[in-house]
Amino acid sequence: MDRDALGDFLRSRRAVISPGEVGLPTLGRRRVPGLRREEVAQLAGVSPDYYIRLEQGRSRNVSDAVLDAVARVLRLGTTEREHLFNLARPASKAAAPPRQRIRPGVRLLLDGMERIPAFVLGRRMDVLAWNALGDAVNGFSSWPVPNAARHAFLTAAARDLYIEWDAVAAETVAHLHLDAGRYPGDPLLTAMVGELCAGSPAFARRWAAQQVKEKTHGRKLLRHPQAGELRLTYETLALPGDPDQMLVTYAAPVGSPTHERLLILAGTQDELGRGKAA
Repeated sequence: MDRDALGDFLRSRRAVISPGEVGLPTLGRRRVPGLRREEVAQLAGVSPDYYIRLEQGRSRNVSDAVLDAVARVLRLGTTEREHLFNLARPASKAAAPPRQRIRPGVRLLLDGMERIPAFVLGRRMDVLAWNALGDAVNGFSSWPVPNAARHAFLTAAARDLYIEWDAVAAETVAHLHLDAGRYPGDPLLTAMVGELCAGSPAFARRWAAQQVKEKTHGRKLLRHPQAGELRLTYETLALPGDPDQMLVTYAAPVGSPTHERLLILAGTQDELGRGKAA
C-alpha cells in the first residue's frame, strides 16, 4: 500500500466536504477544513482508530464494504472510487509495464483518417503515434519529448497553443494521478512526476490537490500559429487489446470556420507529401 498517496488522497477529499453537506452540526471553531477523520469514520460505520489506520496506510486487507462506505461518505465519483481502490490495494498491480508499441493495424487506422486529427496516447501521457493532420494541428514532431504532460508544463509553446491552458493543465494532472494509482510502482512515472514538480510550480500545486479524472471527451480551444483559432471537440477511445492506449480524435462541425481551417491544414499536408514524393 502506498501510504503517502492513499493518505494524501483521502485527506484532500474530506477537506472539500463541509459538515453541513452530510448533515453534521458545525459547532465551534474547526482546526481543519472539511470533515474530521472521526466524522468520516462515524459516517462510514467504522471505528475512528480503524479509519485513522486506513488513512495512514496501516490497514491491511481492507474490505470492499469499508472502501465503498468511505467512497460514499467522501462523495467519490466512479473514477475517484477506482483510484481509492487502486491506492488501497496496489500489490496486484504490475510495477512497470513493458514498453508500449503501436500495432500495425492502429498505424493504418491513423493514416487512413486523413481529414481527422488523431493520435494515440499511452502510459504517462506519452504520445505514441499520430497522423499527418494530428501533427499539423498539435505540432508533435517539433516537441522536444513526445509527452503531453511535459509539453503542457515545461514548454512555453503550450501556453501559446492552448487558449484554455488552465483547463488543459488541470485535466492533465488529474489523468496522471489516475495513472499513478493504477501503476503505483512505475519508476518512470515517479521520475517524471518529480521532474514536473521541480520544473513547474503550477504542476506541483495541482499535483498536491489530488484531483483524479479520466480524459474521455470534451472541447479543446487551440491558437494555431498558421490556421488561427481552432474550436474542436475531442473523443478518447480505448483501443481493444491495449487498455493503456487511447485513440484521441479531434473534430469540428461541418461548415464551421474550424472545419474549413482543418481542410486547409489537411490540404497543406497533402501538398507537403506530394513534394516529398517528388
